[in-house]
Amino acid sequence: MESIKELFKVGRGPSSSHTMGPEKACNYMKLKYDGDYYKVILYGSLSHTGKGHLTDKIIEQVLENVDIIFSPVSIKEHPNTMDIEVYKKDVLIKTDRFYSVGGGSIVRNGESKSTSRTVYPHKSFDEIKEYCSTEGITLSDYVYRFEDKNIKYYLGGVWDVMKSSIRRGLSKEGTLPGELNVKRKGKELHHKIKLLELKHVTGLKLAAAYAYAVSEENASGGLIVTAPTCGASGILPGVLQYLQDNHRFKDEQIIDGLATAGIIGNLVKHNASISGAEAGCQEEVGTACSMAAAACSALYKQDIECIEYAAELAIEHHLGLTCDPILGYVQIPCIERNAVGALRALNASELAAFLYGTRLISFDAVVETMMLTGRDLSPSYRETSEGGLAAYYNRVKGK
Repeated sequence: MESIKELFKVGRGPSSSHTMGPEKACNYMKLKYDGDYYKVILYGSLSHTGKGHLTDKIIEQVLENVDIIFSPVSIKEHPNTMDIEVYKKDVLIKTDRFYSVGGGSIVRNGESKSTSRTVYPHKSFDEIKEYCSTEGITLSDYVYRFEDKNIKYYLGGVWDVMKSSIRRGLSKEGTLPGELNVKRKGKELHHKIKLLELKHVTGLKLAAAYAYAVSEENASGGLIVTAPTCGASGILPGVLQYLQDNHRFKDEQIIDGLATAGIIGNLVKHNASISGAEAGCQEEVGTACSMAAAACSALYKQDIECIEYAAELAIEHHLGLTCDPILGYVQIPCIERNAVGALRALNASELAAFLYGTRLISFDAVVETMMLTGRDLSPSYRETSEGGLAAYYNRVKGK
């Protein structure tokens, strides 16, 4: 497996696969070939939801003199496919195809899925668990053993961006960009939950408000961390900030939690997918929830069996979750799903602490199941805005 630096990327929303990935592909072609004019053809999910995800805006920003074609064709190799043609005057000098595979990562046609250096020798949770048990180390120790010496510094930077995105999100009011006119709710929710706490009324946790804050920043094109994607970027920081606020975990401990979460996300990315266009929202919100549940259990000093159960529980109860963003915006139902995912991560960790000795399903098994389930989903439920809530909205609005 590759470095968790490839999982935790700092960038601007609203979509890692639809903005960060295409931006990277366009920058590659612009730097490699001296073109006067470009043509970009978007296929599959990149075409169906490109405008709502601001794919066209980021392409225009990078390439400037460019024509963008939203093709109705889907490419079997990957639902997030784009061709970039480079012209010198009126002469086509180069065409290249790219696949945006999730989390801001891209693959050029003809290359392997990952061109990054392999960091981890193990490819499954069972292998990692056996290694950690033999060596007497934790999952965060495992990360520090195989990553480069700067990994804690890198994760510290990741945590700083996460905290900053929460603060910015909680400070803003108004509506999100786009024709849906979705009201920002993070600040209001945070205020109401704090009032309930003052009255000693327990219930909804601040993790939900923090998840809203980050997700609203993402939907606005703000700076966030892919965890593992932009569309699911609110869950992990929401849970970690809540735990730090309520249990006084130090930043150094939170970084250990991020390392644990990174291994969980890496395993899903390596053995399945983190792309909603490839396998539905179960791959994005489900994976983020699993990462947060594992981090929570690790911060509570649970053993590796308990951490595995928490991570498995979190994914298992997202199986089959569709990706159906209304009008292609990463807003409805995406933002609420981040808030619910944060709460579910905390619940999964708590439940695992009591019941992990009774589990029958391994983390590796549920990851494989998630990918198989995703392949069975109709393309209309995989980030094309042609099914689910998106289809209902369009039908009601006559779009």
